[in-house]
Amino acid sequence: MGVVSQAWDGDNAGRDPAELRHALGAPIMPKSLERALTHRSYAYENSNPPTNERLEFLGDSVLGLVVTDTLFRGYPNLPEGQLAKLRAAVVQMSALAEVAARELSLGSYIKLGRGEEVTGGRKKPSILADTLEAIIGAVYIDCGLTEASALVHRLFDPVIANAAELGAGLDWKTSLQELTAAHMLGVPDYQVEESGPDHQKSFRAVVRIAGRERGSGEGRTKKAAEQHAAETAWKAISAESSGPRPGGGDQADGDEEAPGR
Repeated sequence: MGVVSQAWDGDNAGRDPAELRHALGAPIMPKSLERALTHRSYAYENSNPPTNERLEFLGDSVLGLVVTDTLFRGYPNLPEGQLAKLRAAVVQMSALAEVAARELSLGSYIKLGRGEEVTGGRKKPSILADTLEAIIGAVYIDCGLTEASALVHRLFDPVIANAAELGAGLDWKTSLQELTAAHMLGVPDYQVEESGPDHQKSFRAVVRIAGRERGSGEGRTKKAAEQHAAETAWKAISAESSGPRPGGGDQADGDEEAPGR
C-alpha cells in the first residue's frame, strides 16, 4: 500500500488512495484501484500504463443493471416509459459526477496528465463520471456482484429516491414535448448560443413554441441549457393551462424558482 501512496503523492493531488478504499467500503485491491483512477491523459505522458477505460465500460453495465433492478423492484406500478426516465436520470453524467465529487471527493485521487490538470480536469463531469464507473467495474472484478451492488446502493439510493420525486423534472425536454402535444401547440424549437473559451464554455438556450419564445436557460453544456429552457417553458404553459383561460394569457415565463437538483 505504501508504494501506491507514494506514487500518488508525487504525481497527483496528494490524497492517499487508502482513504478512498476506506470510503468505498469494499475490499478492492490497491492495483485495481490504481488502474480505475488512471486517466488516459496520464498514461500518454507516463509510458502508457493501463488506463481505466475498459473498467469504465464494465462499470457502466454493472451500474445500469443494479439501478434497473432497484427501480423494477422498488416501483412495481410504474410503466416502462417512466422507469426508463428514472434510470436515465440516475445514471446520467451529471448525476454520476455529483456523486463522485460529493460522496468520494474523487477528483482528488485521479491520475491526470498535465494538460488535463491545468484545464481543471479534476472537476470535469465527464472525467468524474467515467472514473466512478471504472471504480464500480473494478469492485465487480475484485469482489463480485454482491459487493459492487452494495457500493451502488450506498452511493445511488438517495439519487434514485430524489429522481422518483421529481416527476416532470426527470427530463424537462421530454415533458415539454408531451405537454405541447397534449395542448396541440406544436413541437418545441431550441436555439443555442455558446460563449467562453474551449475549457470553460457556457451555453444559453431559447425555446420557441409556435414561433413564440416560451423559455430560456443557461448551463455549462448545451444539454443543460436546453433542459433549463424547457423547464421554464413547461412551468409557464402549465400555469396558463391551470388558470381561468387555458392556453391563453401572457404570464411571465420562468417566475417560479427552479427546484434544487
